[in-house]
Amino acid sequence: MRHFRPAAERGHANHGWLDSYHSFSFADYYDPQYMGFSALRVINEDRIAAGAGFPTHPHQEMEILTYVLDGAVAHKDSMGNVATVTAGEFQIMSAGTGITHSEFNPLPDQALHLYQIWILPGTAKVSPRYAQQRFAEPRGRQLILSPDAEAGSLLVYQDMRLWRWAFEPREHGQSFPLTHGRHLWLQGVRGQVMVDGQLLAAGDGLAIWDEPEILIESLDLDAEILLFDLP
Repeated sequence: MRHFRPAAERGHANHGWLDSYHSFSFADYYDPQYMGFSALRVINEDRIAAGAGFPTHPHQEMEILTYVLDGAVAHKDSMGNVATVTAGEFQIMSAGTGITHSEFNPLPDQALHLYQIWILPGTAKVSPRYAQQRFAEPRGRQLILSPDAEAGSLLVYQDMRLWRWAFEPREHGQSFPLTHGRHLWLQGVRGQVMVDGQLLAAGDGLAIWDEPEILIESLDLDAEILLFDLP
């Protein structure tokens, strides 16, 4: 079974300094049909104006992942971390028992484009933590998150894995098997791919479950998706 979530039907909020699209209910956008999927709670695609950002605010009991597509994020948190996350890097925080943090676009003349993703943790009341990583950028499927930091991936406190999948142009017949009882969410990041005949473009989402495998074909140069394997 599958459910397609077109980019154009996502929730949308434009605050001037922040232009944000919500795959699931978030802030003032509420749709009872889109409260999350499996352990995914938030997928926001944000564009943040030069010099703007989110002032210090709190979180608890959430795994918070940021993937910077263009620009940079200036990060500060209550654990004492001060860091800059640049295009192509991933940042993860386990809010656990409680953190505060701020995230700003430090560039004076360039907008920031990122995905912010919230994942419900499988373990409660963990100590807050912070990590960021720049992965090499080969073509193919690359493990970004896993519950045991497998193959150099970032640790996440949930029984899930996230791959960044970058395709060669007109790449044919790439398959991904589904383990029984698991769920997949595919998020289009760049370009276009076909998933078993379903077009998936940047910003689109596709939920899949109770199927043995999927077959993906790229349509564009440098097409990229995020693939979540979820409980």
